[in-house]
Amino acid sequence: MLFRCHLKRALPQKVSCKFCAVMGKLQSKLKYSTYKYSRPDGFRDERIQTKAFQEYSPAHVDTVSVVAALNSDLCVSGGKDKTVVAYNWRTGNVVKRLKGHEREITKIACIHKSGQFFSASRDKMVMMWDLQGSSQPRQQFSGHSMVVTGLAVSPDTSQLCTGSRDNTLLLWDVGTGQCAERASVSRNLVTHLCWVPREPYILQTSEDKTIRLWDSRGLQVAHVFPAKQHIQTYCEVSEDGHKCISCSSGFGGEGCEATLWDLRQTRNGICEYKGHFQTVASCVFLPRALALMPVIATSSHDCKVKIWNQDSGACLFTLSLDGSGPLTSLAVADTISLLCASFSRGIRLLRVDHSRGLELQEVAGF
Repeated sequence: MLFRCHLKRALPQKVSCKFCAVMGKLQSKLKYSTYKYSRPDGFRDERIQTKAFQEYSPAHVDTVSVVAALNSDLCVSGGKDKTVVAYNWRTGNVVKRLKGHEREITKIACIHKSGQFFSASRDKMVMMWDLQGSSQPRQQFSGHSMVVTGLAVSPDTSQLCTGSRDNTLLLWDVGTGQCAERASVSRNLVTHLCWVPREPYILQTSEDKTIRLWDSRGLQVAHVFPAKQHIQTYCEVSEDGHKCISCSSGFGGEGCEATLWDLRQTRNGICEYKGHFQTVASCVFLPRALALMPVIATSSHDCKVKIWNQDSGACLFTLSLDGSGPLTSLAVADTISLLCASFSRGIRLLRVDHSRGLELQEVAGF
């Protein structure tokens, strides 16, 4: 039997061209992925990426529940394998693998531009870690009676707010590990927390379909936004602290939206982003340098990541990560990169491509 090498020479099966052998090994490490996309006019197409897709060594051996950016090179993730992993997403290397929790990791909160971060778990515990320290937690916070589902660090990093399905929020002194304040609201099953930049306020989403704004000075509810029709799964505050977005559970296109809210005087909903067909699990404000207009991104259990015009609500691009299962978490890695955690395929590195307009491409996975 004969085959042809790169010079199109016919060679016996047992005789190989050294150049082709080397190239074959190189190509086996690089994968090219096919992705589906849709435009605002409804046109759908399927393209083969022209850039190689790099598959790095996996950060986790099971479902990844959450990913967060620590700095311009590192991210921190957690999942069902009970481990917290610091990973260099630029080089594809594990920086540190941390074990201490007894059950699945649910949330990660980072102190940006530092080596410190917090993890929450179904084991009801919160742990503080330091990349420059040992592999043991620097601090532990125990006070909830059910799974911890919210983590938020104050702008000056002196306080930590935690929330749980036990209907309570706890405010902690990071230095001492002591609980300073406790608040409870009936049926307030916390789904996410985030701290408003440069303010004493904490934003919180809940399974009771509401979004609450808490004043950390005494841990009192300062405002309750108009209730939505579905569970609010996640929230994020803009860098200027003027706006926030929340996202909804749902199925078959019912619910499944993200909502932009005004955090200043009116505190009303400004815009809705509809187009997902299952629960929207995460939403982020994208860097202003990314496009001419302000844009946001959402990830959903329908395996899709969407980019939206923040002002008009128009969907600018949809990336379908087929085979990934439900997408669980989304984080901004740098000015052109996103990290997307998934149920079945670990963490995907996505990059914005401006060569043919505003597009997302899947460039690596770990």
